[in-house]
Amino acid sequence: MENQGLPKTLILGIAGLIFIVLFGSSMFLTIDSGEKGVLFKKFGGGLDKEKVYGQGFHVIAPWNEMFVYDVKIHETFEKMEVLSKNGLSIKIDLSFRYMPVEEKIGFLHDEIGRNYLERIIKPEIRSVTREVIGNYLPEELYSTKREAIEDEIEDLTRAKVQSKYLTLDAILIRDVTLPQTLRTAIEQKLKQEQESLEYEFKIDKARKEAERKEIEAKGISEFQKIITRTITPQLLKWKGIEATQEISKSPNAKVVVIGNGDGDLPIILGGQ
Repeated sequence: MENQGLPKTLILGIAGLIFIVLFGSSMFLTIDSGEKGVLFKKFGGGLDKEKVYGQGFHVIAPWNEMFVYDVKIHETFEKMEVLSKNGLSIKIDLSFRYMPVEEKIGFLHDEIGRNYLERIIKPEIRSVTREVIGNYLPEELYSTKREAIEDEIEDLTRAKVQSKYLTLDAILIRDVTLPQTLRTAIEQKLKQEQESLEYEFKIDKARKEAERKEIEAKGISEFQKIITRTITPQLLKWKGIEATQEISKSPNAKVVVIGNGDGDLPIILGGQ
C-alpha cells in the first residue's frame, strides 16, 4: 500500500509544481507603497468596484486580474496658447498636481481607465484655462491679477474632475509670454505708474516737511512773545545782582564794585 501511495504523492507534487510554474506569476503579486489595487473576477461578476486592495502581498485566482493604480500625487507640465479678452495670443506654461481618489479607483477604472490624465485632466484644464483667460486683458494676467486667475482656473477645473473620481491638488501659472510689443508697452506703463507713485510720495513728504516747519516757526514765535512779556527791566536788574553775588563768592576773582552802570546794574572790575 505504501508503494502505491508514494507515486500519487509524487504525482500531486509534480502537478502542483507545474501549476505554480505556469500560473504563479498571475497568482502572487505585491502592491507597493503609494499604490492601490482593484480586482477583476472573470467568473465572479467582473470588476469588484467597491473593494480596494492596499499595499502588501496578495494571492488571487489565476483567472482573475488585479489592476494596480498609483495613487501618489503627480505633477505634469502643459504649454498652451490662448486668446485674451482683446483677442491677443498669449503663451502660458502651466503645471498641475493631481491624483486619483483612492477609494474610488474601481469606478475610475470601470468608467475611464488608467489613461485618465490624457482623457480627463488635460482636456478639462485646457478648456477651463481658455475660458477664464478669455475674460481678462493681457496686462491683468501679466501683473496684478495673476494669482486670482490661477485660483479661478483651479477651482473650476477641480469641480469638473471631482465627478470623475480624480483630485486636483493645485494649478500654477509658471510663465506668461506676451507679444514683444505688448510686453514692452506694459512694462513702460508699469514704470510710469511707479514713477508717478514716487513723485506723489516726494510731494507728500515735502508738504509734511513744510507743515512741520510752519508749526515749528509758530512755536518759536509764541515762545518769543512769552519771553518778551515776561522779561522786564526789574527782572533783568535782579538777575544782574544775583550774578554779581555769585561772582564775588569765587576764590579766583577779585571784585571791585564802583557805582552803578546803565539800568542801575553794578559795574564789576578786576576779575582774574
